[in-house]
Amino acid sequence: MSELKAHLSRYLRLASRGSRIIVKDRNEPIAELGPATPGTEAWRDRAAREGRLRLGTQAWSKLEISKLERPVDIQASLRDVREDPSEVRRR
Repeated sequence: MSELKAHLSRYLRLASRGSRIIVKDRNEPIAELGPATPGTEAWRDRAAREGRLRLGTQAWSKLEISKLERPVDIQASLRDVREDPSEVRRR
């Protein structure tokens, strides 16, 4: 298993190209890596189909980011929220 951890990207690349890799822990097979089966849907599509997620409709290519009217101290804001999560407010 340490070999898999050390070279995971290489094994995933092999699996994506059609190889099947048996993962063993102390010579005992515990998992198998291989190519995704055709028709496997992405987790978000599956969650949306099951009604657990509502897909957004944002057209990200048309998103415009505008400058803030005043500077915001992000670190201070994060610190405030960490101290009191209900403290999400505008400054």
